[in-house]
Order: sequence, then C-alpha cells, then structure tokens
Amino acid sequence: MKPGSKTLAIGLLLVGLVLINFLASSVPVRLDATEDSIYSLSDGTRRMLGRIEEQVTVDLYFTKDAAGLPIAYKNYAARVQETLRQYVRASRGKVTLNVINPRPDTPEEEKATAAGLTPQVAQQGGEQFFFGLVVTQVDQQKNIPAFTPQREPFLEYDLSKLIYSVQQLDKRKLGLITSLPLQGTSPQEMQMMMMMRRQPQPSQMVMTELEQSFQIVTVEATATELPAGLDVLLIAHPQGVSPRLQYAIDQFLLGGKPVILAVDPSSQHFKRQSNPQQMMMGGGVQNVSSDLSPLLSAYEVAYDSQKVIGDLENATQVQTGGGGIARFPVWISLAGRTPFNSKSQATAQLNSVMFIESGSLAHKAGGNLTFTPLIETSAQTGDMPSMMLQFAQPDDVAKQLTPSGRKTVAALVTGKFKSAFPEGAPKEDKPADAPGAPAPATPPPAGEGLKESKTTSTLFVIADTDWLFDDYSVRKFNFFGQTAAQPLNDNLALAANTVELLGGSPDLISIRGKGSSIRPFTVVRKMEAAAQQQYQSKLTELDGRLQQVQTKLTELQGKKGEGNRLVATPDMAKAIEEFQKQQAKIRGERREIRRALREDIDRLENRLLVLNLLATPLLIGGFGVWFYRNRKK
Repeated sequence: MKPGSKTLAIGLLLVGLVLINFLASSVPVRLDATEDSIYSLSDGTRRMLGRIEEQVTVDLYFTKDAAGLPIAYKNYAARVQETLRQYVRASRGKVTLNVINPRPDTPEEEKATAAGLTPQVAQQGGEQFFFGLVVTQVDQQKNIPAFTPQREPFLEYDLSKLIYSVQQLDKRKLGLITSLPLQGTSPQEMQMMMMMRRQPQPSQMVMTELEQSFQIVTVEATATELPAGLDVLLIAHPQGVSPRLQYAIDQFLLGGKPVILAVDPSSQHFKRQSNPQQMMMGGGVQNVSSDLSPLLSAYEVAYDSQKVIGDLENATQVQTGGGGIARFPVWISLAGRTPFNSKSQATAQLNSVMFIESGSLAHKAGGNLTFTPLIETSAQTGDMPSMMLQFAQPDDVAKQLTPSGRKTVAALVTGKFKSAFPEGAPKEDKPADAPGAPAPATPPPAGEGLKESKTTSTLFVIADTDWLFDDYSVRKFNFFGQTAAQPLNDNLALAANTVELLGGSPDLISIRGKGSSIRPFTVVRKMEAAAQQQYQSKLTELDGRLQQVQTKLTELQGKKGEGNRLVATPDMAKAIEEFQKQQAKIRGERREIRRALREDIDRLENRLLVLNLLATPLLIGGFGVWFYRNRKK
C-alpha cells in the first residue's frame, strides 16, 4: 500500500471512530454489565415516570468551572447529568431537564440561592460552588440542597423520591408506638432540657427518612385506641401496651391496614441505660426485652423473648477490652444475596444489614397464614438465653453456641387473620373512680369487633430493634459545616423499603440499596469462619485440660508442710510440667491453623492478581491471532 493510501486509511479510521462514538452516545440504548445494574433505571422508576400527569421541570445546578473543584465532583456531576437524561427519555416528554451553571455574581447564582441550594467549598480550598437539584411541578417545589459523592449508591432513589414527592399533595399517616427514643427530643421537651443545660437528642436517621414521605403520628402505649386516618402502623420495642390498645392494633390489622412490628429479646439501648451495680447484684435489666405475645401467638408467629441468636459465619468483628479483635456471633452482619428473599420487593435489592443480639421467628405448626421469611441467617446459627450475655466475652459466646440451622430474623405474614380477642374488646384494667384517672371508654357491644380479616391482611415482623439506631446503620461526619451521614449498610433501606412497601409507593422499593461499591469477600469469610470453628474447638479442649490441671493443683495446694508453707511434691511438679507441655502443644496448633488460613487466603489473592493482570493481554492477543488467521483466508 502506498504511503498516501495508508495516511488516507488512518484518517478514515479516525473519522469512523469519532462517528461511531457520536452515534453510540446519541442512540437511546445502553448496555449495563454491572451486577446491580447501577447505571440503568429500575422498573420502579420507570413505572413512577409513566404515571406523571403534569409536566415536571428538573433544574440541575452545577458550577462546573469553579477554581479548585475536586475531580470527584466533576465525575459525579457527569454521572448525575447522564442519569437525569435517562429520566427524560423514560418519561416520554413529561420531564424536562435544565442544566444551569451558576457562576459567581450572576442571576443563576441568585436563583440557586433562592431555591434553597447550599453552596459548597472543597476541603482543600478553592472557589465556592453549587451542586444541587430543584424539581418543580405546578406550584410544588422540592430540592436536593447539595449532592455528595458519598451518597452515590442512593442517587436513583433520591432523584425518584424527589420527583414522586412533588406530585403528592398530602402525606400518608404513619402511626408510631415505641419505647425507644427514635424521634429524639420533642419540641415540648426542648425548652425544659435547655433550662437544665442538657443537650437535646436528635432524631435517628430512620425517622428523618420516613418523615420525608409520611406524617408521623405518635401513639402512647397507655392509649386505649388508635388515631383515625392512619395508613400504616409501626410498633418498635413495645413496653406496657394497654390491653385496649392491643385490641385496637388487632382490629386495625384485621381491617386490612398493614402493621410493622419490631420486637427484641435484648435491646442494646436499654442495656446501656441499666445500672451496673444492679446487674452485679443479679438484678434484671428493665425493658431489655419486648414482646406482644397475645398478638403474635394468635397470628401464628413463634418468638421467644428470652433467647438471642448467634451466627458463627456472619459474626461481626469487634474490638475487645484488651485492644484485640474478636468475632462476636450475636452481632450479625449479613451480606450478599443469600440472606435476603429475592422475591420480596422489600429485600430483593438489599446487600448488607446488621442486627444486634436479635431473636428469631418461626411459623407455628398447623397455621393457615402464609409465613414468608425475608431475612435469614446462615446454617451456622444457634441460640442462647439472653441473660448469659451480661458479662460474657465474645470468645465465650462463640463457645456456648451450638449451630442448629438457619434462623429467620424478619418475616412477612399474610392471609385471613383470626382475631387475638375472640371475646371482643377487653375491659379497662384501671377503675373509673381511681384518683385522677379518666373514665374508661365504653367497650363495644359483643360481636361488634372483627373476628377475622375482611380481606388479606399484612404483618411484617422483625426480631430486633437496635438496627433502627444510627450507631449501627450510618457514619456521621461534618460536610461543609453540616452533619452528613454515609450508610454503613442497608439498615435504613430495609426500614424505608418496608414502610413504603406496606404504606407508601411500591415504585420506590426496587431502587434502594443499588450500586454499593463494597463487595464482600464471601469466600474469604467462609474460610475464616471454618478456621474459627476449628480454632474454637482447640480452645475448648485447652480450657478443659486447664480446668483439670487447676483442680489437681488446688488439691495439692491444700497439703501444707511445716510453717504452713506449700511443699512442691513430685506429683505437683509433674502436673505443672504436663500442663506446660499441653499448653505449648496447643499454642503450636493455633499457629499452624492461623498459618494455614493465611496461606489459603494469600494463595487465593495471588491467583486473582495474576488473573487480573493477564486477562486483558491474553484476550487482545487471542483476538489478534484470530484476526490474522482469518485475514489470510
């Protein structure tokens, strides 16, 4: 080929590449090869966009040419803009996107400030910049004041929820019965705490999330009835719920309204509130366990409020008092797809959750209701009395657990429920003439209450409540002078999924929990769990031998010689020598187990490293050989 022809061919090749790239970016078709489809719109978003009736305007504000703008924000802004373009295409003209660059001292900057967007400044300095979103429909306007790359896994959910929220004139009502401080300090208590110079407690993130979609209506445990107009009821760690209120809950459920019930055999919150001296004296911890046994029993749910479960395979690593690291089986960190029901919208998209000293649920034999497990532990799970956790160390807990199979932590119960109060409403326990007591409500006539569900009723039950707290679900940090939160797991997603599935928009369910960049090393975790079991068996053997030797030493020490001094007899010296040999042997076996575990993990890492390094060159080389051979033909 002549030099001129070669130059022309290269030029045409470059033009062709540019043309192909332009056409590929213009065609409204994308191929998303990621496992979680993080670059594609979910079916819930598409359904929500398909129901839009009035035009929705989306204004994306981003100061793209600000000095000192971090590259991470530039990349994330491109991601947000491309995602919004997908919304425009999927809405079929119902969503309009405007990309605005609010430079300093311009009308665009004033408009961004008026819309409630928060200006940001990079930590390393530079100019102030805006990176936020405003969504408008008719006279309804909502915004995201400031985007942060840390919340990228929830990008689609945040966008869809914002577009959905501007279409809602009234929020649905969520009834809340709880003994936990989920809502923080109330406005009525705020002034009193300020007078006492005490710091007000903020609401937990789970309530902050729910308040964006629901109107929270608090119901006291001593109430005798539920407020009218509730759409869904959330009960978390119930304490002292009056019989009349239990009856109201029963009738609420039988009337077709959904109920979410979170009980706990060992509440970490109340354990922290307990008096250590009282625990040392053997006294019980107040309110540490919760139950609604009359209701759960009638609804065919088996639950023991005095037993906690521990998962040896999914034990969480915690720091011990001596500064070491140990696996704590009763702090369960579930990850991957196996623990979660893939057919339920509430759990299908979850990747990880964390439970603290939870219980287990089961379906009573012979029941007619449908009991669907939503979250299950591994087969290496056992149970133990919750009282044994008061002073037990993590290693001790692992030794006391005997695996008995998978346990259900969360379940969905559906069907035609039978009333837990077949005789009707219970009578008021407090007499009407008690000093200062209000007159009891008149019970309804016999037969007036529902004996069975009108239609299919839905009850969500979960045997833990600590997962609702920020300590086990988010990491809070200072973000440009404001408190921001980064999810540690999908605990918040589980709560929002469940409440929105039962009482809100099901279209938002499939969006949550998408695109987590944290990929659990499941093979390594299983290898560690297997080695841990082997290690614990050796440790138990050592403890048994140690106990025998200590008993022998106690017997020998009881024999005193002259001057009440201990005489080292040949038997005692032999026992000590035997113990030292046994101890050295077990320590050697421990080292071998750890070394073998490390060797297996290192071998796996080396294979993956070699595979990653050679995969691309081998594929390119193979394609080159194939192309060369076919070209000759």
